[in-house]
Amino acid sequence: MARAGLTTERLVKAGAEMADEIGFEQTTPSELARRFGVRTASLYSHVKNAHDLKTRIALLALEELADQVSAAVAGRAGKDALTAFANAYRDYARQHPGRFAATRFPLSPEAAASSAGVRHAQMSRAILRGYHLAEPHQTHAVRLLGSVFSGFVGLEGAGAFSHSSPDPQESWTEIIDALDTLLRTWPTTS
Repeated sequence: MARAGLTTERLVKAGAEMADEIGFEQTTPSELARRFGVRTASLYSHVKNAHDLKTRIALLALEELADQVSAAVAGRAGKDALTAFANAYRDYARQHPGRFAATRFPLSPEAAASSAGVRHAQMSRAILRGYHLAEPHQTHAVRLLGSVFSGFVGLEGAGAFSHSSPDPQESWTEIIDALDTLLRTWPTTS
């Protein structure tokens, strides 16, 4: 262990907590070093640079989110699985806004292939099996779900829905109902 008890794991965890507090974009090695009371250079034996720190936070967030989603959808199928999946994403984004932003950080192909992002895609496809979608429709549906969930929670987190009625929860419920209907009636001919 280095000065101040620094380890890669401890820095990444502290970086993830910082991202939740001040935002993922504002999470930097220099800010992290200030919090530990060390010089920024002290961090570089544990993380290569700002990009490496952000990549590691993204990998941590993807893993945490995959675990939360997996637990939520276990034993469920159809609309129940879709609802649990969606709610797990939304709950994670509310609890960890900086980490959720980190899940969208661009990863190298190698990092992406070995990340929990693969589990996210597998869980999405597992839910879609209940809707009997074959390729390429299943891939289109995976992309749709990711876009809708990320888009909604991103806008909600930014306060975009706080100035109008109805309550965002009503919209969320209606969106999930609409997605269920769409997935059950997905056009499968080109």
